[in-house]
Amino acid sequence: MLDGEGRVLLARRAVEPFRGLWDIPGGFVNPGESLEDAVRRELREEAGIEVEVGRLVITVPDTYGPAGDATVSAIYECRIVSGVPQPDDDVSELRWFAPAELPPPEELAFDGMRTALAAWRSAG
Repeated sequence: MLDGEGRVLLARRAVEPFRGLWDIPGGFVNPGESLEDAVRRELREEAGIEVEVGRLVITVPDTYGPAGDATVSAIYECRIVSGVPQPDDDVSELRWFAPAELPPPEELAFDGMRTALAAWRSAG
């Protein structure tokens, strides 16, 4: 999740795979669910916030789990409309990062997140 102040909200994973590493809050799209609805649901579940989903910033291919299932991550700019981000569900910590403050690549959970965050940093 990106905000209008030039920061990204990252979540420290509380579950495997990659427990303890940083990730962009999110998850899987349910059958029949739009990407935007999935973003709203996942941010409600993982951060306890309601958001207005804005522009699609980037999509990146990735893999997930021990079998390396193919995934595509869609990163959106969002605006919080209610609540204050607090860890919930499968997240142990939430923190806002400016581009120059991002964790090093080895502390990021997924290759796709490294790609997305590097592109965001270079664009800013």
